[in-house]
Amino acid sequence: MPRTRLRTAGAACTAAVLALLVPGCSDDDGGSGGGKGDKGEGTADLSAKEISDKAKQELLDAKSVHLTLTDKGRDVDKDDPAAMDLALDRDGNCAGTLTFGADGGRAELVKRGDKVWMKPDQAFWKTQVPGGQGDAAAELFKDRYIHGTTKDPMLKGLSEVCDLKELQENVSDDAGSDDDPKDLRKGAVTTVDGTRVIPLTGKDDDGKETTLYVAAEGKPYLVRATEKGDGADQTTTLTDYDKPVPTKTPSAKDSVDISKLEQELQQV
Repeated sequence: MPRTRLRTAGAACTAAVLALLVPGCSDDDGGSGGGKGDKGEGTADLSAKEISDKAKQELLDAKSVHLTLTDKGRDVDKDDPAAMDLALDRDGNCAGTLTFGADGGRAELVKRGDKVWMKPDQAFWKTQVPGGQGDAAAELFKDRYIHGTTKDPMLKGLSEVCDLKELQENVSDDAGSDDDPKDLRKGAVTTVDGTRVIPLTGKDDDGKETTLYVAAEGKPYLVRATEKGDGADQTTTLTDYDKPVPTKTPSAKDSVDISKLEQELQQV
């Protein structure tokens, strides 16, 4: 089983998230003027830097969040996440799906404590596991979860993206880095999925444009972040702040112990 490859996949998911979340922590001074016609109160009256700082703090304080990511960049390959839909929390629990680029397949992922369940589709098996092993795994384990713990390197690597606390620590550590967007500008209040938001736009040192959409009313949550330019095209949407991660786990009859998978693949 390609444990190194799947560890890389987990790390790539984390990197993709951070590429969008870290800019929300910019310490650069942003413009304080919004677009004409702003009718927002409270958050909308703050400067771009103040809004960015408040959104950062809400993210760092969150106990859980539902994160949706799409990456349409030109460099996304079968080991990189092209899409991700995960509810995750500070205890490392998560539930959702990962979809890999270049037809790399899709995998459902559930993690509770140190227990992990992963259900890949046939495309995942055939592209992520080389040669006849992938075809054999796709046939043997179709429609079933591979179940194990984080002691297994493969499952540990893939489930690294589940840890909201680790993401928060990286956001905090990287705040104010040279990669943060410069001259953060505040735009007119608009809407994202029915939520009134304030767009904050800036560019990093590579010329990529990042736009952060922060809730204009209530708590200043980061609602969406986009990064475009130089081959990049990523969108991250954050919802359900502090809503518990679903606790349901796959049944025993729908699961196969990972040791069974490793035994079967050794015979191929």
